[in-house]
Amino acid sequence: MKKKVAVLMGGFSVEREVSLSSAQGVIKALDELGHEAIPIDVSRNVADLIHNLETHKPDVVLNILHGRWGEDGCIQGLLEMMGIAYSHSGILGSALSMNKVIARKMCAMNGLRIPEGQVAKLVDICEGHIMEPPFVIKPIGEGSSLGVHIILDGKTPLPDPEEWPFEDEVLVERYIPGREIQVAVINEKAIGAIEICPKGAFYDYEAKYTEGKARHLMPAPIHPDIYAQVLTWAEIAHKVLECRGVTRSDFRYDDTQGEPGTLYYLETNPQPGLTPLSLVPEIAAHKGMSYAQLIQWMVEDASCRR
Repeated sequence: MKKKVAVLMGGFSVEREVSLSSAQGVIKALDELGHEAIPIDVSRNVADLIHNLETHKPDVVLNILHGRWGEDGCIQGLLEMMGIAYSHSGILGSALSMNKVIARKMCAMNGLRIPEGQVAKLVDICEGHIMEPPFVIKPIGEGSSLGVHIILDGKTPLPDPEEWPFEDEVLVERYIPGREIQVAVINEKAIGAIEICPKGAFYDYEAKYTEGKARHLMPAPIHPDIYAQVLTWAEIAHKVLECRGVTRSDFRYDDTQGEPGTLYYLETNPQPGLTPLSLVPEIAAHKGMSYAQLIQWMVEDASCRR
């Protein structure tokens, strides 16, 4: 059945360009599927967004925003108030997942292994009062690896607190050597795990969104027991964080002493990217679900008041 589908895109977070890239593919797929796509570039003017939604009266909203104010429960709250069905997780699931500290704690309470870590002020980390290298510095509520710094030893440059664009408090956690494994969950079921092999130091923003900066190995060529474990852990994270729809959970797999190694949970993305280089569409394609079929599933799965 043809539907009017509002595509919320752009936004005003630091991940605006990622959202716009994702939205291009989504709009094209909606056209191919026969739906009426209504692109809405979201600004800080909430009244404009409300006016657009009230004017177009969409059957469904595909929330393709990334980062703060689009992925953390804020937009979800507005759509709940307006009674419009929307894709991905609801208010609670979005808020819990986007807060790396809370997500870590909840997943650890449910049996997932997490790296040693704590919340600290960046200035204290730079003064050497928190943790000896190797460790990772992460903004608590950002995505796309923005602001992530891997400090391997005393020679690795630390971020300057005076130029730090995020909150003063950050998550600092023990660096886990080994491999980058990510899992897509659709409708509470893990559909596959992929290994990312960045050509640079790590899977940073540039590696995620620049052709040729990383190799994707699908399915992840890891020990069968670990493969089964990472799928199970992704499903647990999806459930305990109250997510719905499509999520992607990120893991580190330390096999430096041989396989089977040790798996660690890092975080869950409640609105994973849908760009040409994004992982969820690639994992779905390996399972026989085309990009258009994935978008159609998201349209059908959209809901409200959850």
